[in-house]
Amino acid sequence: MNTPNKITVTRILLVPVFIVLMLWKFPGHILASLIIFAIAGASDSADGYIARKYNQITDFGKFADPLADKILIMSALLIFVQWGQVPAWCAIVILTREFAVTGLRLIAVEAGRVIPAGISGKLKTFTSTVGCCVMLTPWHSVSIGATGVTVDGICVFLMVVLTVWSGVMYFYRNASVLKNLR
Repeated sequence: MNTPNKITVTRILLVPVFIVLMLWKFPGHILASLIIFAIAGASDSADGYIARKYNQITDFGKFADPLADKILIMSALLIFVQWGQVPAWCAIVILTREFAVTGLRLIAVEAGRVIPAGISGKLKTFTSTVGCCVMLTPWHSVSIGATGVTVDGICVFLMVVLTVWSGVMYFYRNASVLKNLR
């Protein structure tokens, strides 16, 4: 197993640690959760950079890297739903997009095509990672001005909008994959 794949597997293994830290209430558990989440989120950039720079792109990496991102982000979002920081419908929209794009990629593989991560998907992942990190800070519930909009609200809004936009872009750019379905 090459270095990028080891980093990806480590990111997946950090998810249960993150979940336990989030749900096991002890002094400093949120800070510990933030640190683990930030490390896991940053590892996404690291494994991709190393894989491209040293030509270590593998089929495992193509599959596991986006899966690791989805597991990490969705774990955080579902806990945020439980804590009341994210409306359930927002998590449903994000989860639906993830399943839909994964399904599109599976259909493409059956047709002998690989759908690489596009810039919209990378921006969505970056924004979701940063948004979740911000939502783990003490400032997450601060209202912006007199609007009543909170930092959480802004983070969730950006995540939902970029998630939907990137999903639309994946289907628009790969519509030909669906034309050949029987």
